[in-house]
Amino acid sequence: MNLQNKLLELRKEKKAILAANFYNLETLNAVIGGAKAENASIILQLSESSINYIGLELAVQMAKTALEVSGVEGWLHLDHGGSIELVQRCLDAGFDSVMIDASEQPVNENIKISKEAVKRAEKYGANVEAELGYIAKLNQNQDNSGFTQPEDAKYFIEQTGINALAVSIGSAHGFYKQEPKLDIQLLSKISATVETPLVLHGGSGIPDKILIDAIKNGITKINLATETKNAFMRQLKEELLGTDEIDLRVVFPNATKKAEELIQNKIKIISS
Repeated sequence: MNLQNKLLELRKEKKAILAANFYNLETLNAVIGGAKAENASIILQLSESSINYIGLELAVQMAKTALEVSGVEGWLHLDHGGSIELVQRCLDAGFDSVMIDASEQPVNENIKISKEAVKRAEKYGANVEAELGYIAKLNQNQDNSGFTQPEDAKYFIEQTGINALAVSIGSAHGFYKQEPKLDIQLLSKISATVETPLVLHGGSGIPDKILIDAIKNGITKINLATETKNAFMRQLKEELLGTDEIDLRVVFPNATKKAEELIQNKIKIISS
C-alpha cells in the first residue's frame, strides 16, 4: 500500500500514524524497534540536515533495509524539504513521500512551489505533504495569527493537489516552554472542510490527552523528532558519566533502548 492510501484509510477510521525522524543507525533502530514491538506501521523521516550528515544514498538504503529486515510496514519521508531541488533528489533516491515546505513564502508562492512538487512526485507515485500557516520553528514564538483557516486550506489543496497538509493549530517545533494549547475546535473545522489527511508537526512534548483529541478531530500523521533525540542523548550522557568504557558498542545500546521505549509509548498513545 502506498502512503497516500494509508493516510486516507487512517483518516476514514479516525486514526493516526507516527512519523519519527532518525539521525543515525541507533535512532533508526530505536524507531523500527518501537514500531515492531507494537506491531505498528511507521513513517521514517529524514530532514535535510540528517541527509547531509548520513549521506542521501546511504540513508535511503539504511531505512529501506531496516524496514525489510524487521518486517515492519513503513515508508520513507522527506521532512521539511526546503527546495524543489532537494525534493527531486529524494524522489530519485527512492523516497516514498516528500514534504515541500514553502510555508514562510507568500501564499501564492507556496502554492506555486507545492504544485511543482506534486507534478514531480506524480511519476514516482510518491506522497506529497505541504504546510499552510505558521508553525513556529526552534526559538520562534507561536501565536494564533498564523493559524491555518479552513477555507484557506481548502483553496490551497485544490490549487496544489497535495496528498497531506500540515496545519498550524498551536503546535511548535522543539520543546515547549509551557504546556501547548492546540485549537482543537479550529482543527475540527478544517477537517470538516477538506478531505485531505492532516498532519501535526511539533509532536514532542504535547500531552497525551491533547494528542488523542487531535486524532479524534482529524489529525492523521503525528511528527516526532525532538523527544527522540532528547531520550537518546540524555541516556547516553548518563552512560558516559558512569564509565571509562570507550567501546561505542557497549555504551550506545542503552541509549538506543531508551529512545525505542519512547517510540513504543508514543505509538501506544496514538493507537489508544
